Amino acid sequence: MGEKKVLSEGELSEMTRPSGNDILGVAIKLLGFNRVLVKCRDGNERLCRIRGKMKRRVWIRLGDVVLVSPWDFQSDKRRDVIWRYTRAQADLLRKKGPLTI
Repeated sequence: MGEKKVLSEGELSEMTRPSGNDILGVAIKLLGFNRVLVKCRDGNERLCRIRGKMKRRVWIRLGDVVLVSPWDFQSDKRRDVIWRYTRAQADLLRKKGPLTI
């Protein structure tokens, strides 16, 4: 097998921005079974599910900044976690203003 290049969080340049109905939030409680309670930027707390694509590749911890997308139904209560921002990216979001949590 080839060697995998390990990047530190500060070296990651790819960053997904919120678009459409997507909203930023902070993980406040891990509930198990791939579910997370997220405090969204609009002030509501929503039950979010970690997408299958992210399940084993990205670990979400308390206080992580995440991007969530609404479901087709129950869009006001439930959402999917589609991206987790690194600490450097979250600091950049706080400086530029989209994240005010």
